[in-house]
Amino acid sequence: MLSVIRDLTVKDVRFPTSVEQLGSDAMHTDPDYSAAYVVLETDCNLRGFGLTFTLGKGTEIVVCAVKALAGLVVGKCLREIVSDFRGFYRLLSSDSQMRWLGPEKGVIHLATAAVLNAVWDLWARAEGKPLWKLLVDMDPKQIVSCIDFRYITDALTEEEALEILVKAQEGKQQREHQMLMEGYPAYTTSCAWIGYSDQLLQQLCTDALRSGWTKFKVKVGADLEDDVRRCRLIRETIGPNNTMMIDANQRWDVAEAIEWVSRLAEFKPLWIEEPTSPDDILGHATISKALAPYGIGVATGEQCHNRVMFKQFLQAAALQFVQIDACRLGSVNENLAVLLMAHKFKVPVCPHAGGVGLCELMQHLILFDYICVSVSLSNRMCEFVDHLHEHFTSPVVIQNACYMPPKDPGYSCEMFESSVRRHQFPDGDVWRLDMKK
Repeated sequence: MLSVIRDLTVKDVRFPTSVEQLGSDAMHTDPDYSAAYVVLETDCNLRGFGLTFTLGKGTEIVVCAVKALAGLVVGKCLREIVSDFRGFYRLLSSDSQMRWLGPEKGVIHLATAAVLNAVWDLWARAEGKPLWKLLVDMDPKQIVSCIDFRYITDALTEEEALEILVKAQEGKQQREHQMLMEGYPAYTTSCAWIGYSDQLLQQLCTDALRSGWTKFKVKVGADLEDDVRRCRLIRETIGPNNTMMIDANQRWDVAEAIEWVSRLAEFKPLWIEEPTSPDDILGHATISKALAPYGIGVATGEQCHNRVMFKQFLQAAALQFVQIDACRLGSVNENLAVLLMAHKFKVPVCPHAGGVGLCELMQHLILFDYICVSVSLSNRMCEFVDHLHEHFTSPVVIQNACYMPPKDPGYSCEMFESSVRRHQFPDGDVWRLDMKK
């Protein structure tokens, strides 16, 4: 814990997933899953690893933003950081000059998440615990001390947050044991990317059913009649009793979203995800109200800028499922605030994990949420995308369609050095060979 951070390096790592249309949706037709990948070096040979997720182009901009933050991190002692983690979070998110580029949104906030993810990884490694266990073992007051409550006290005060955490101490050990034995429920997005053929959709859903999957998300929004056909095919394949969700990735205007989803209501989706602009809180509220008679909820959050926007979504009853993201928000610190607000407003958290490294990160936060905050699995599940896990030294473990709690110390986002070298943009072998075609 006396470790001093001596260096911060960041690399642009990109995977050519667009070749097979992995991750394709109505708005992102050719994503290359990528990351700004941060490594913290200390004076005692302990390292921390962090990342923020991107879709290819523009990752170099996030890398520049991380470098701009490096001076606020290098030279800091880990013990000093974690003893006032709220203050350190605010230092990074409120720099008097860089704040103008945000505040707490966009590229600079993605960079902040990458750096803070690495700090949390470093802390967990220093304690010899996986991050979820580090959080679970913390005293409620210590958890609260990591959160910046600025701008959200009209929805959640520090005293209310502490009360939630203290109340959840009852039964905590039993829930932790339950997770170690059974894991946390997951749903799959890997079967129904929008660029997949009908034959492939049907085959992937059939294979997933055989592997124990019961919850499936379908990408929609490009063409209504195509969506009707694809949703019918998937509903017929997975059966009437399994769960389907649909995701438009911000494709529609408000009225268009209501009309479109009403046409798809016959397939009984649990939610429509990102039906319109991720910034349109009142638009989401209108959609939520219109779709309530169909029993369809609204889910959003993967592109929600910060805890303030989540506060407003919750206050406006504009969403029925909260989708936190480990890299869009300001790392663990800000996600803790959203988990606690969601609990207060009685809205289930179903994290976004569609992207390189996001499954590895999100599993820690959702385990903590169940064990120490929500104490419920009702209408709760974490997204799983079965891509690129082989590049991580501690990849996720899925058993019976559930995330099994990680055992290795850290935040599970360390990549193999060989993978980083091969996929570093633009000089890695993968990209040099691609440019020669």
